[in-house]
Amino acid sequence: MQPRYQLFINNEWVDPSRGQWFESLDPFTGEAWAEIPRGTREDVDRAAQAAAAAMKGPWSKMSATNRGMLLYKLAGLIEENIDLLTEVEARDNGKLRSEVRGQVGYVAKYFYYYAGMADKIQGAVVPMDKPKVFNYTRLEPVGVVGTITPWNSSLLLTAWKVAPALCAGNAIVAKPSEHTSASLLELARLFVKAGFPPGVFNVVTGFGRDVGEPLVEHPLVPMIAFTGGDEGGRRVNLAAAAHFKKVTLELGGKSPNIVFDDADLTNAANGVITGIFSAGGQTCMAGSRLLLQESIHDEFVDRLVAITSKAKLGDPARSDVQMGPVATRPQFEKVVDYIRIAREDGATCAFGGKTRSGADYGAGQFVEPTIFTNVTNDMRIAQEEVFGPVLSVLKFKDEDDALRIANDIRFGLAAGVWTKSLHRAMYMSERLQAGTVWINNYRSTSFTTPFGGYKDSGLGREGGTEAVKEFMETKSVWVSTDLEMPDPFVRKY
Repeated sequence: MQPRYQLFINNEWVDPSRGQWFESLDPFTGEAWAEIPRGTREDVDRAAQAAAAAMKGPWSKMSATNRGMLLYKLAGLIEENIDLLTEVEARDNGKLRSEVRGQVGYVAKYFYYYAGMADKIQGAVVPMDKPKVFNYTRLEPVGVVGTITPWNSSLLLTAWKVAPALCAGNAIVAKPSEHTSASLLELARLFVKAGFPPGVFNVVTGFGRDVGEPLVEHPLVPMIAFTGGDEGGRRVNLAAAAHFKKVTLELGGKSPNIVFDDADLTNAANGVITGIFSAGGQTCMAGSRLLLQESIHDEFVDRLVAITSKAKLGDPARSDVQMGPVATRPQFEKVVDYIRIAREDGATCAFGGKTRSGADYGAGQFVEPTIFTNVTNDMRIAQEEVFGPVLSVLKFKDEDDALRIANDIRFGLAAGVWTKSLHRAMYMSERLQAGTVWINNYRSTSFTTPFGGYKDSGLGREGGTEAVKEFMETKSVWVSTDLEMPDPFVRKY
């Protein structure tokens, strides 16, 4: 029997207000495996009211140290339940079990990290230019934070927001993607076990119009933390701006992976493949534009094709499979359409470009890892985010030519540079318009360091100490040391 989930509001499991559910589909089999509650505006209001009440109740009065202890306990419970969380999330998004398991383990580490930071958030005493007064600053929680996350890495991307937000003392109303809601509902059970007070963490599942829009507009939710496509981020930003809400937006990318002729080509080839074909290219930081110096272009493409041809596609639950299906049917159709567009625009398909079907490929939502050469930077395949296993290869002459091509795009999330020259690496890293620059590696992330983008790739940073500050307000407090206030009508020269 399919499990039927409920909404998680105020530490209770409740039916959606209109009594409706929808099916969650396994991307590999194409079959429904769970029923997800279809939340509404009324459900968002219930969750927002519960979160606002938590901000006035025991949660607001809890010491920062005790808050950190709860986060620490939650992290331990995530580790204890790693098998369940892995299976549920992988069942929803079709990723390799090994990759999802690694992400879930890292979710625990995010909560451990911010658990330790909870009682180390400090204001400052500010040197004054005035006598008989001193000033200090306080960092205070924003209040209720609405989180909206996509389907590609539901638990991890939610942890990027929830861990620092709770560390800072906020309460949460979480809205996962309608395609991958089950794992976040399973995570909610652990909040109860960890001992979090009612209303601190709430999950309302459903569709954007029914849940996402009401969450962004709700008067009790002063901040929205969003991860998704740039068009969705633009809508969230515009709606939030109407109410002067704080926002963080972690959006899309079309990240350049730049390989110079002095690079270790073996390492670079492995890094390029990892950068684009891990998770089937379904990641915002995918190195989907490969910039190759002209002198090594042909040799390097041959290396890529040789390595990529060994990739095994199939059931993501199998240990010998390197690529699973595209997570949703609409996304599968989008990727296939971009491959068609690339061919029509004159790009050459050096490898892949086909779909896979048959007994080994379940419902057939498989796209081969695909490499396009003869790509120019004005082609749609070089400018628009595909969010699938499609690599565009472009040539460049020298450092400045590489920078011109790399920065000639509206995104600025990440970039990779492969070279043995320290001078060249630093020169490139300083001039690339990207929030993250990897040198001789790609796709490395950590809870200890900030992540976010320039330009259309978003606003704000996630990770590190910077993330906590995103979820706090700074209050300036002035204290007079003079017992007498001067006469306001007496002028002093």
